[in-house]
Amino acid sequence: MGTALVTGASSGLGLEFARQLAGRGHDLVLVARDRGRLETAAEELASAHGVGIEVLVADLADREQLHGVAARVADPDRPVDLLVNNAGFGSRRGFVRGDLAEEERALDVMVRAVMVLSHAAGGAMRSRGHGAVLNVSSVASFAVMGHYSAIKSYVTVLSEALATELAPHGVTVTALCPGFVHTEFHQRAEMNMSRLPDALWLQAPDVVRTALEDVARGRVVSVPSLTYQAIVGVLRVAPRGLTRRAAGALAARRRTSGGATGGTTEGPAG
Repeated sequence: MGTALVTGASSGLGLEFARQLAGRGHDLVLVARDRGRLETAAEELASAHGVGIEVLVADLADREQLHGVAARVADPDRPVDLLVNNAGFGSRRGFVRGDLAEEERALDVMVRAVMVLSHAAGGAMRSRGHGAVLNVSSVASFAVMGHYSAIKSYVTVLSEALATELAPHGVTVTALCPGFVHTEFHQRAEMNMSRLPDALWLQAPDVVRTALEDVARGRVVSVPSLTYQAIVGVLRVAPRGLTRRAAGALAARRRTSGGATGGTTEGPAG
């Protein structure tokens, strides 16, 4: 089944990607900052599925460590057949009120790392004539939800451009654009999600299953659930002024001046 490299693999969607890929027989390279959580996941997956697991501890905001991961992705002697660019985080604060250093880190992890690793994987896979890249973006990439939307817009557009460039060479690129997903994302960002309607929440196993099915189909943009497919359809054609007003109202509902009160919830669509 080949080897898949997953960034942000110690929790959330990244860990769910690791579980489902291992269940499908893929050997794995798991990348994250937390060695303890990575090694625990590696032991559990190897025991449950009998696949090879490599742990690669790296902070993708650190350029030297990032280029170490890129070297692993591009290694011709240990080919990576599927790259899952999943690492990321959100912030409850507005762009101006937030810490600029945090925003710069967000760019490093969710823009620069995606660019560097996609470049490494795309080049290696193009030479071999096969492979797939899955970049975790967000429904927010079609909206106007602060700096996070700008970041994820980059991921979605880069994925679409790479898909066009690499398609003649047997390589697929998919942007996964989910909505709100139950994991740890929003809790870590100290966002109050208690008022979000249940209908807008997705389950991580369903999101990952849809993403992997869409990668197998060669789909360029993957939007899990009919609800979010309808939302994206509207966002693509709605006047930007209306989109801005709606996004501002939603942001006001989910931010809180204190800590998180919405429970253990997370999702790439911050």
